[in-house]
Amino acid sequence: MKSSYIKHVAERQLRNKTSFSQSVSNSLTMAYRGLLKIRRTPEQLFDVTLQPIIFTLMFTYIFGGAISGNVQNYLPVIIPGILVQTVITTSIVTGVQLREDMDKGVFDRFKSLPIARIAPLAGALLADTIRYTIAAVLTFTMGYIMGYRPDGGLGHVAIAALLVIVCSWAISWIFAFFGVIARTASSVQGISMIVLFPLTFLSNAFVPAETLPEWLQWFVKFNPISHLVTAVRDLTNSGTIGWDLSVSLIGAAIIVAIFAPITVRAYMRRT
Repeated sequence: MKSSYIKHVAERQLRNKTSFSQSVSNSLTMAYRGLLKIRRTPEQLFDVTLQPIIFTLMFTYIFGGAISGNVQNYLPVIIPGILVQTVITTSIVTGVQLREDMDKGVFDRFKSLPIARIAPLAGALLADTIRYTIAAVLTFTMGYIMGYRPDGGLGHVAIAALLVIVCSWAISWIFAFFGVIARTASSVQGISMIVLFPLTFLSNAFVPAETLPEWLQWFVKFNPISHLVTAVRDLTNSGTIGWDLSVSLIGAAIIVAIFAPITVRAYMRRT
């Protein structure tokens, strides 16, 4: 009878990398964990449920008469802008919650598990797409209640919402990076707002770029948020797909290609 023995570690063929399929599977498992967190603490959804309603009502009735003459004429302008502004602002929470989990030591346990290094981060970001979806649905619902009827049809509205969710997921990698390198959750929120506030308000989300001073128009026209807002307006208001949609998707891919690796690297150093 052949005797069995335990191989010495030097004789074993160990892998220090996970395959793409394993990385996807691990990320989806971590995303499911994030969904369980949301189910057990539903108050996490207060921002994505109240903010779209409040912002839609507030900005529409404040700027509608001054910019477009009345609320009905302003709705095709403001609803896509509010959609982009609300969903992208929601992505800040990703970095804040990531920092809180790291402070509690949750990610120390994840690091010790035989899973893909990117899985805890990618899973958390994937779970947050549920938040973006809720914000998108509520924004369009509020617009419909107020009289907004997108000429692009329901199909193009769904494509527009999906575009915003994909771009917001990509941008959330930036805030995840802030969540890894920052010392406190409050500092993550402060840094993120400093970055996001000028990008959203110095865009064409609320007012046409032509109404701004000439020295400011160049920034608004090159602002990636403006391209995303224009792409959403084209889809919802006319059912057309223009160059701005391609620019938005290319920009999202570049952000993920840059910030996903450096976020994972910083995460492995800090945890």
